[in-house]
Amino acid sequence: KLSPYLLLWVWSPGTPGVGKTTLGKELASRAGLSYINVGDLAKEGELYEGFDEEYDCPILDEDRVIDELEDRMSEGGVIVDYHGCDFFPERWFHIVFVLRTENSYLYDRLESRGYTGKKLQDNIQCEIFQTLYEEAVLSYKKEIVHQLPSNTPEDLERNLDQIMQWIEQWMKDNN
Repeated sequence: KLSPYLLLWVWSPGTPGVGKTTLGKELASRAGLSYINVGDLAKEGELYEGFDEEYDCPILDEDRVIDELEDRMSEGGVIVDYHGCDFFPERWFHIVFVLRTENSYLYDRLESRGYTGKKLQDNIQCEIFQTLYEEAVLSYKKEIVHQLPSNTPEDLERNLDQIMQWIEQWMKDNN
């Protein structure tokens, strides 16, 4: 059984719309890994501690999410898709991929999802300032955190190929 834990923040540091779900699902399919979307998990289990009126979204109960994921993570072979990372235990992950998207692409993607005003601007600024990439580097060993471009379908294919090569090498080195 494959045992790496892969934290796919495939996330333009935390920014929705960078392609982390598309990449995560396709990677899970190609590699035979489990895929967990933390947002969906939270919705299904109502793992919230309130609602943020300003951003019009629920507030994640991070402790309950960790409790919910603990058993699944101990089995290994898991891709975790979420836009934040600082609350996940460092021991869970062997590698972290952060997707980055140019603002012109990201703006269009977020606008098409109905993002407006402060929510739209804050997510764009988050990408500009690499906020969540820096969060990842502070939360995990720098050498396991990798940025990948996520602007075009060609980027998606290159990223999938690159991550699959990493998984294959990891398997050789650890089995």
